Amino acid sequence: MLSDKPMSKHKAIPRLIRAATAGAIGLAAAGALVAFAGPAHAADLPGTAGAAPPTVFVQTDNPAGNQVIAFAQQPDGHLSQEQVVSTGGLGGIEAATPAGFGGLASQGSLTYDPEHHLLFAVNAGSDTISVLSAGGRHVRLDQVLSSRGEFPNSIAVHGNLVYVANAGGAGSVSGFWIFGQHVVPLPGSMRSLGLDSTNPPNFHDGPGQVTFSPSGSELLVTTKLSTNSIDVFRVGASGYLSTAPTVTPDGSNGPFSLTFTPSGQLAVAEVAISALHTYAFGPGGTLTSLSASVPDGQVAQCWVIGADGFYYAANTGSANLSEYTVAANGTPSLVTPVAATTTGDGPEDLATSANGKYLYDEVGAAGAVDEFRINSDGSLTPIGSVPGLGAGIEGIAVG
Repeated sequence: MLSDKPMSKHKAIPRLIRAATAGAIGLAAAGALVAFAGPAHAADLPGTAGAAPPTVFVQTDNPAGNQVIAFAQQPDGHLSQEQVVSTGGLGGIEAATPAGFGGLASQGSLTYDPEHHLLFAVNAGSDTISVLSAGGRHVRLDQVLSSRGEFPNSIAVHGNLVYVANAGGAGSVSGFWIFGQHVVPLPGSMRSLGLDSTNPPNFHDGPGQVTFSPSGSELLVTTKLSTNSIDVFRVGASGYLSTAPTVTPDGSNGPFSLTFTPSGQLAVAEVAISALHTYAFGPGGTLTSLSASVPDGQVAQCWVIGADGFYYAANTGSANLSEYTVAANGTPSLVTPVAATTTGDGPEDLATSANGKYLYDEVGAAGAVDEFRINSDGSLTPIGSVPGLGAGIEGIAVG
């Protein structure tokens, strides 16, 4: 195995690229590399005049055919639909998913890579991931590749390195390299998560998120109620992970998703107790709790995102959002009075605009995206909603 010495930008070395490319060609011959898509139809690539506005991408996760919907963000924060593109795969629904809610139960199922202008989508129903070119309002399907596991539900990107979490069965993470504008599998990169689940997994039992640490030297996976832990793999210079992760138990709290503070601390949404919990990194991927969990008094805190010093959590079971701050020492505080902003039914994945002025919340049961203005004090003002996207949507990203 190549060296495990951390390397923050994961620049591909020639030997690895040759091996990965050769591996990809071999997998293609065996059918594991599912497809390289041709040019999109003209209807998928509308012409634009002048500079394109920021884009918000939404994934439908439709089991009959997954799609990505591109929206132009207007200056006032409202979204206007521009384009609908097939991912070339099928959406998926985890077992025991409440009717109308998003079926992936994960954060990061749709991920934008600004360095390469690529959009990564999971096709949980067909065990594949899609790679789409996303330059402004122009979105084009380029590749559909095997996720090399069952029921992929989250994707992380850092530099030229991509890892996908597979939620089915024992669960796993598998790596890929971005080579130019193409993505190739990283041979021998799969690591088991040691879960005890089915395929598709139960709604509460698959991994909740895979993500890189800010430096890219660690890969983190939350396991929700399956093992109630946060797993941290070391990332080597060649892109390979440590053989096994460092595991930090989180009681019976159900760590679902996480984000990072400006100083690199973890802010973790805990679904079982609807709370925010913070951790600091230690040697070898160990995590140290910085504070007791801080409940928001709501039901099923699942998704969390940071924006300009504030942290917003989606409470799927109580159809609202909560707001936190996190002190420099890592202590979270629920904003007082409790800021439970009402949403449509089934709030889930969240995204903020590039300028930090607007928050977008997918509401899976309603099949809509709720739009909010972020005020200077961190409070949210509803400004509208985009309906008619289909119940069960899940996955949102900003380009």
